[in-house]
Amino acid sequence: MIDVAVVSFAQWSAREEPARNEVEILIPVVAEAIERSGIGRKEIGFTVSGSCDYLAGAPFAFVTGLDAVGAWPPIRESHVEMDGAWALYEAWVRLQHGDIDSALVYSFGKSSLGDLPIVLSQQLDPYYQAPLWLDSISAAALQARAWLNAGHDEGEMAEVAARSRRAAKDNPNAVVSGDQSAEALLREPFLVTPLRRHDCPPISDGAVAVVLAAGDRAREVCERPAWIRGIDHRIEAHGLGVRELATSASARLAGERAGVDGVDVAELHAPFSHQEPILRDALGLSNGVDVNPSGGALAANVVMGAGLTRIGEAASRIMDGRAARAVAHATSGPCLQHNLVCVLAGDAT
Repeated sequence: MIDVAVVSFAQWSAREEPARNEVEILIPVVAEAIERSGIGRKEIGFTVSGSCDYLAGAPFAFVTGLDAVGAWPPIRESHVEMDGAWALYEAWVRLQHGDIDSALVYSFGKSSLGDLPIVLSQQLDPYYQAPLWLDSISAAALQARAWLNAGHDEGEMAEVAARSRRAAKDNPNAVVSGDQSAEALLREPFLVTPLRRHDCPPISDGAVAVVLAAGDRAREVCERPAWIRGIDHRIEAHGLGVRELATSASARLAGERAGVDGVDVAELHAPFSHQEPILRDALGLSNGVDVNPSGGALAANVVMGAGLTRIGEAASRIMDGRAARAVAHATSGPCLQHNLVCVLAGDAT
């Protein structure tokens, strides 16, 4: 296997961005990631993006994103209709071919353009569940109830939300932050029982970009690259009724295949508060692991970018020396249907 590392990361997010379109949001983020990488724009061997046409309400909306990258002279380019974390996986695979040594990965989304919970209902089974218009928050509420019935309580969810908000106070890209106690959060009204507003992700517009480099190129351009030591993704059954919603078998299997052990930091893509403990259990994280020091998806949730952001945030802590080994997680689909796990380390061995 060819050693591949994250060598730069850039992001931008806001609760709502009415003045700029997706390309205008992307341009400075992509430019910052490329500049930080130390690799010239024309030297990048592969470009791949992740986004969702449903957010923009137009077919092939991702094509306009290339205006932020520059597609002339012609570039090697690809796209996934998924979170950018899966685009990063494709880039990692592409770099294993050995004929190029760098790749640009980016993703973007403007959730404020429509009714996001209803838009995300289109991820459900098209024959039996999508026609019911079960929105994403209601689906998550079903999962939360299953998790609570398995022996947990709402206080655990509130503790996750309170900690995430405190951590987000130091993150300039956070949409939600604060220092409310779990007890104060539990006094808020329900949004969809048993979920309160703080248990759900904020509407967020934004973009994220990462540059990968292989082998010696990574060592040349970055003092401390965040080497990808393991990466894997797995999927649950499509139908909610045939899955065990209180646990995540796919996240557990992806974590085992990626080699999650001895990590200092975990950036978990848990858009709903009850999903963080589900993922902690699935990945076997000990109490000593610093989970979501950025605030996670409860602080900013750029749809199609939040998973790639988790990888970027984890990589940042490797690159600046705050962590020696980290795990990043991304999810897509209802109730943790798809799960990708990426293990990063400050050395390539």
